[in-house]
Amino acid sequence: MALRLKERFEKKFDEEIRFFKGMMQGPKQVGAIVPTSSVTARKMASVIDTRSGLPVLELGPGTGVITKAILAKGIKPENLVSIEYSADFYQHLVDSYPGVNFIHGDAFDLEKTLGTRHDQMFDSVISAVPLLSFPMPRRVELLESLLDRIPAGRPVVQITYGPVSPVVAKPGSYHIQHFDFIVRNIPPAQLWIYRRG
Repeated sequence: MALRLKERFEKKFDEEIRFFKGMMQGPKQVGAIVPTSSVTARKMASVIDTRSGLPVLELGPGTGVITKAILAKGIKPENLVSIEYSADFYQHLVDSYPGVNFIHGDAFDLEKTLGTRHDQMFDSVISAVPLLSFPMPRRVELLESLLDRIPAGRPVVQITYGPVSPVVAKPGSYHIQHFDFIVRNIPPAQLWIYRRG
């Protein structure tokens, strides 16, 4: 019991050190001050429809907390496509979650980053991209590109740390729904859902 507790503590400490190094190397690449909490990750993964038969797209997996929650939800590793911008995080993810389709690339250039998968339809999108670090036109462009890749009515879930939706309303293009406010996250996290149809 004590050994398992020690291993969990060491893994958590390693994740936080890796996260801090990533934040120091590129603050625009990392949107929080510590990794996402497991409570937040589970809430984000809760929107996935495991019966759809479609893969899930994850953006900005960081240390892998949300990746772990997506897999725990019942998504097979080969049915998860995950895009990470940081080379250090990417290598850690590949080593930690065998079988997941990790891509080292830019979520804002999905045509190029997804490569042969650029026409793939996904069940849903789980995003931890730090949108507040980017200008609004780029955020809207990314969201619309994501919505093009999922069936009407399916969600794009976005985590953010601001008080309002990180993407402006465009009622003719998509609908915005406040999904949750999670205090058990540092800093407290807002979750938003975007849908078409």
